[in-house]
Amino acid sequence: MTTPAARSVPKPVFTDAEAGAKVFPDSTERRFNYYKPAKRKQSHYEDVTVEVQPDPRHYLSQGWLYGFSDGRGGYPLDWTILKAWGSDRPEPERYPGSGGQGYEWPALGWHEFRDPNEEWELTLYRYNANVVRQLNQNVENARQTKAFDLWNRNWVRFVERNIGAWMHVDHGLGLYLYANANRRAPTNMHNNAISVNSMHRIRSAQDLALYNLTLSEEIEGFDGSAHIEAWNGDPAWQGVRETAEQLTGIDDWCEAIFAANVIFEPLVGELFRSHLVQHAAPRNGDFVTPTIVGAAEYDFSERDLRYTTAMFELLTDDREFADHNKRILREWLGVWVPRALAAARTLQPIWSQPDQKPPRFEDGLDAAKNRFAGILSTLSLETPKELAQ
Repeated sequence: MTTPAARSVPKPVFTDAEAGAKVFPDSTERRFNYYKPAKRKQSHYEDVTVEVQPDPRHYLSQGWLYGFSDGRGGYPLDWTILKAWGSDRPEPERYPGSGGQGYEWPALGWHEFRDPNEEWELTLYRYNANVVRQLNQNVENARQTKAFDLWNRNWVRFVERNIGAWMHVDHGLGLYLYANANRRAPTNMHNNAISVNSMHRIRSAQDLALYNLTLSEEIEGFDGSAHIEAWNGDPAWQGVRETAEQLTGIDDWCEAIFAANVIFEPLVGELFRSHLVQHAAPRNGDFVTPTIVGAAEYDFSERDLRYTTAMFELLTDDREFADHNKRILREWLGVWVPRALAAARTLQPIWSQPDQKPPRFEDGLDAAKNRFAGILSTLSLETPKELAQ
């Protein structure tokens, strides 16, 4: 037997060009230091969010890496009429050897925003998974205990038409307002917060759609398509439908978020969810629907409104453009408050549909108005005269 010849194997040669080979003052740091944290210590949220989307006015020394057919690049600031500190400064001139020097960093007030919810990819999946898991358990428990058999016919009709109709609001705003505004916002901190808002609304629409299918299976005679007729033709829903469709047509991303989260949701969304469904359902033997609707209410009141308030507080208190921003916001209030109130009032007839009535419509609307006024006060904005309508 012959012995095989020894194989020639190349020996590794280290040139110090490998990743991690170079030693520099911060090479052993476990955290980034190219941004200023909002608090004394930076958070994991900031590490994975801040400056992930660079900006030539900030740190991107070579200019935008992509552009549009009209020659503009990145995220043009004129996608909203509102302004933040440094918005009017032109982009620094970049050329070989410039060293990326421009204005004092940070040069743009938009980058000061931090989402108080600290939302990023992991938190989005974790939160929504927990919500869906809990809702599925609630519905399954109701199925096993035959809880749906306790509903009277009037309440079945109310749910099949009106709860299903709100699904169209969540779907339309989630897909065509928030998702669109997410793409137009100028920093990754805004993008994350708004995209999570979009996912909340889309998930809520999906929750209602699946709930509608479950009720079609569990309740004899439940019309799973009644919400379509209600949304398309019921006079009580045409004001909400018109306003929701107008909201999806807003081009200015700041106006879209302001009109939806500061005006429409408190005056219409919370009015329907909290002051009608949450009160009427238990009185009519339904303890399941409030959990579905309540999840969406929590999304807005405890998370989406929280980031919205933080975002617009910076703009109404901006060191350079506070007066400009307040003037524009007052104009938007003059446009959208009358529309939201008109939409709310067209809903009034459905307050009389359940056998066991919720509190008076006017009482619910007054509570919604007070809630709205409180939000405006937080943003240092005066209550508009249109609220008296």
